[in-house]
Amino acid sequence: MRPFVLLATRAEDLPAGEEYAAMLRAAGLDERDLIRVRLEAGPMPALDLDVLSGIIVGGGPFNASDAPEAKSPVQQRVEAEFATLLDRVVPADFPFFGACYGIGTLGAHEGAVIDRTFGEPISVVPVTLTDEGARDPLFAGLPTEFGAFVGHKEAVSRLPAHAVHLASSPGCPVQAFRVGQNVYATQFHPELDVDGITTRIHAYAGHGYFAAHELELTLAAVRTAPVSHPSRMLRTFVERYARD
Repeated sequence: MRPFVLLATRAEDLPAGEEYAAMLRAAGLDERDLIRVRLEAGPMPALDLDVLSGIIVGGGPFNASDAPEAKSPVQQRVEAEFATLLDRVVPADFPFFGACYGIGTLGAHEGAVIDRTFGEPISVVPVTLTDEGARDPLFAGLPTEFGAFVGHKEAVSRLPAHAVHLASSPGCPVQAFRVGQNVYATQFHPELDVDGITTRIHAYAGHGYFAAHELELTLAAVRTAPVSHPSRMLRTFVERYARD
């Protein structure tokens, strides 16, 4: 099988390693079939789309809506590299799945409005599929409403006309969208389980996602409802796009 590639931006080794392990589990891949590239550590290598099955983007610390002067040189480089990559991926309709930071990169490239209007605290939220989402093959086997883990400072507040709106939540109108037939992004984290998000809560305490005195409340918030369905999306993505 031609491998998939995970483009990651987490600088902290523990959550970065946990994210990779979670992606492997959810997607049903082993390490030879999911190449991890840590973009915070160095430039994006040349990616030959002809030798890959697809691209997956994980979450991370960067926000597309950050003021230009507040963006570090690493963030500026990563954003430029993603823009160049998406210049190739979108016209080719190449299989792409961006989660959390991935929705910001794809949204910014496609002309979505991304701002701080619909940020969500770290928690479990009910995600509801639109009619298009219910018909979309990536959501096959999922109920029309399911719980998912979120935690983000920014979100898409308006999609461009050519994007297909796939899912929403009470506090965030764009939880998923598609461009073309094969380029996807979600605001929620389909790879996470309770242990994984607990690791991230501890790792990103002090990063502005919650106040210092809210640690225990945040840990409790991710246990308010079961989360079992979203990981199926990653397995479906792999099953749909894996190429020999």
